Amino acid sequence: EVQLQASGGGLVQAGGSLRLSCATSGFSFDDYAIGWFRQAPGKEREGVSCIKSSDGMTQYADSVKGRFTVSSDNAKNTVYLQMNNLKPDDTAVYYCANDYTYLGCTLHAAMYDSWGQGTQVTVSS
Repeated sequence: EVQLQASGGGLVQAGGSLRLSCATSGFSFDDYAIGWFRQAPGKEREGVSCIKSSDGMTQYADSVKGRFTVSSDNAKNTVYLQMNNLKPDDTAVYYCANDYTYLGCTLHAAMYDSWGQGTQVTVSS
C-alpha cells in the first residue's frame, strides 16, 4: 500500500525558513517521482516542486525558484522541501504526492497516483 505523510509545517515570519518532510512507504524508492503541491483557501492546487529518482531531475514552479529546494534521503525513504525566504503568498496547505506510473517529474497534479495528508504552512508579515 502506497502511503505518504507530509510534515514540518508551522507558523513563520516572512523571510523565515521551514523544511517539510514527506515520509513514504509502499513503493520502490528506486523508481519514483515525488511532487510537492500546495493549496490556499479559494485557490486551485498548485504544483511547487518535484524530484525524479531515475536521474535526479527536479522541477520548480516559477514562484518558488531560488527559494525552495527539493531533495531526497534514500536511506529514510523521505523527500524534503527546504523553503527559504518565505513570503505570505506561500501560505497554504502543502501536500506531497507519488507518481509511480508516469515518472515524469511533472507539476501537473493529474499525473500523480497517491497523495498524502497536507501540512499547514502559515507565513506572517
